[in-house]
Amino acid sequence: MPQQITIRFYEELNDFLAQDQCETDFNVELKKARSVKDLIESIGIPHTEIDLIIVNGESVDFNYQVQPDDHISVYPVSNSLPEGMVIMPSLLQHCQPQPLYKPRFVLDVHLGRLAAYLRMLGFDTLYKNDCDDPALAEISAGEHRILLTCDRLLLMRKQVTHGYFVRNRQPQQQLLEILSRFHLYDNLKPFTRCMHCNGKTQPVEKQAIETQLLPKTKKYYNEFFQCDSCKKIYWKGSHYLKMQEMISSVNKGP
Repeated sequence: MPQQITIRFYEELNDFLAQDQCETDFNVELKKARSVKDLIESIGIPHTEIDLIIVNGESVDFNYQVQPDDHISVYPVSNSLPEGMVIMPSLLQHCQPQPLYKPRFVLDVHLGRLAAYLRMLGFDTLYKNDCDDPALAEISAGEHRILLTCDRLLLMRKQVTHGYFVRNRQPQQQLLEILSRFHLYDNLKPFTRCMHCNGKTQPVEKQAIETQLLPKTKKYYNEFFQCDSCKKIYWKGSHYLKMQEMISSVNKGP
């Protein structure tokens, strides 16, 4: 008879599972010696989504070698201990690294609008629509950036330590999801970064840039800001008012 383990995933980790595996124990055949991290990712859940792993009532880390007949419970990143947890907090081995001191992001090619929104709120956000998976993983690890993606396989790359699988497909809902997941509502600094290139914006005298302005813009506006990197010019026109409305709705939370 093949050797098996029993495993269960909790809360939002069920987003990655087939319907018959959600919110229940299920068996997995143990065909070879493997770490619990390898086992979990073979089921389709990136390690960046996992914080606590309980095996036969004891907390373990990703390196634990799975044994036949193990009973494994897997929990996501959370602000509180799972309900009913009987293990002393001091004995828990958290799988997630410490949060980054400053939340900085790198996004995959499918999240261009989310990148612009994060920049609009002042977050250091790298995005290129021609950046492949190996490059994104290297940027995330090398520059200590949180990797946001809709590709679970990208998050499974071993060098990725800080990452998150974006569930929503609508950009404004994605923004709310990220602000909530990383507790960013107290870090908003709207209009301090360029939505185009991620550079920082600074006030600029109208006289210094008026040759670059369209006639109506020059006539009706006097306050301007310019990106210190790509030199794009911003002013408080109708686009600014629409973004202000969006920021007001964001501040109300999901």
